[in-house]
Amino acid sequence: MPATKAPTQTRIELRNILYATDFSPMAEVAASYAAELARRYDSKVFALHVRPVQSYGMAPPESWAALKEASEFQAKEQAAHLCGLFRGVGHQAIVEEGGVWEILARLIKEQNIDLVVMGTHGREGLGKLFLGSVTESVLRRAPCPVLTIGPHVEVEPARATQMKRILFATDFSEASQAATPYAISLAQENQAHLDLLHVIENRKAGEPVNTGELIQGTAARMQRLLPPEAEIWCEPAYLVEAGHPAEQVIKAARERKSDAIVIGVRHLENDFGAAEHLPWHTAHKIIAGAPCPVLTVRG
Repeated sequence: MPATKAPTQTRIELRNILYATDFSPMAEVAASYAAELARRYDSKVFALHVRPVQSYGMAPPESWAALKEASEFQAKEQAAHLCGLFRGVGHQAIVEEGGVWEILARLIKEQNIDLVVMGTHGREGLGKLFLGSVTESVLRRAPCPVLTIGPHVEVEPARATQMKRILFATDFSEASQAATPYAISLAQENQAHLDLLHVIENRKAGEPVNTGELIQGTAARMQRLLPPEAEIWCEPAYLVEAGHPAEQVIKAARERKSDAIVIGVRHLENDFGAAEHLPWHTAHKIIAGAPCPVLTVRG
């Protein structure tokens, strides 16, 4: 593919990556993606584990010193484990006590974080509640993009970080507009194929869903998202599908063998408020079911 690159509003620079882990299996898997990105972009990784605040109120006072020593020893072991995940990569292991989002937000600001990397298990029930309360908070509030590695990711870290085929799912909302420059920049940076997808949700019975005129108009609208020069360096494809957005995004990613999915989510001050664009349940289903990493950009 030609090396010519068109200018974009946002260029992806990954100088500082924040890897957040709860030491779950999926979080451990995500570490390899963070490490591979750091190698490729010569980035520094800040590997973070947040521990709940230790309380010894129920224990007899004479045991407090021993409990504190045991807690400090465990924290050192956890920090050592984090260092082991990033051998050969510039990194700093951080183990702190407190609220997850509060500590993440402080580090993002203090360390000028360009990307947060997290693993998600994507289970239903309590797992879904955890994903909503922790991951959603990060996705909705982080000022930088967030790369999530879900349980169905099949793309190996080395291939995923090269991103030779990118799927950008857009609903033309403000959140999608915020994500557009990142999709374009990643395609530029990697000289990748860029597939743009818009899903027309099923309408009421009797209403036309998939007319040729609607598809043509939607494809033209997607085409206007890219600079004219994009045809040279990313060979874009414009896809219009009908159905449930999450299902169609996952289907397209599998069929196109995407290395990464880019989506936008709406910023909410209240994590559990209703979203008008790309509702959380849709973003959750994409993240939980995607066969490749998902880059989420807050709009």
